[in-house]
Amino acid sequence: MLGALGVCLTLAAAPRVPPRFVPVRAFTLAWTHSIEKIRWEEDYTVRAGPDGRPALIPGQARILGSGAGMEPPPDATLRPDGWYVYQPHTGPLHELRLSRSPYTADYDWCVGGRCEPMRGIMPTDGDVTLMRPCRAP
Repeated sequence: MLGALGVCLTLAAAPRVPPRFVPVRAFTLAWTHSIEKIRWEEDYTVRAGPDGRPALIPGQARILGSGAGMEPPPDATLRPDGWYVYQPHTGPLHELRLSRSPYTADYDWCVGGRCEPMRGIMPTDGDVTLMRPCRAP
């Protein structure tokens, strides 16, 4: 029997820190840009592909405003509440590299409308956290 779908988190520069499996099928990664102070949110789902391998499927993305070098894509729609909303044009992903600096706020990990700093799920070593779609070990 195949294990439950979710994401596996590892610290790229700290291989001795045990990986963390998070059983989740849909989540949002959110962050505030360190200089422009603009909020970004990206939705993802984890699904098994035709070959059975898990993949991250990008969903809707949102940007609360715009700033230097942070313009929304041309097909984004500006909502009355100030959010630019768009659908990223990437296919299924097999890895996300999340830069987690000690000098900026951490990513927010959101599931079912509840958000918490990512460090509550996986510690940071101040470098890159790798997120891969996976099955429960």
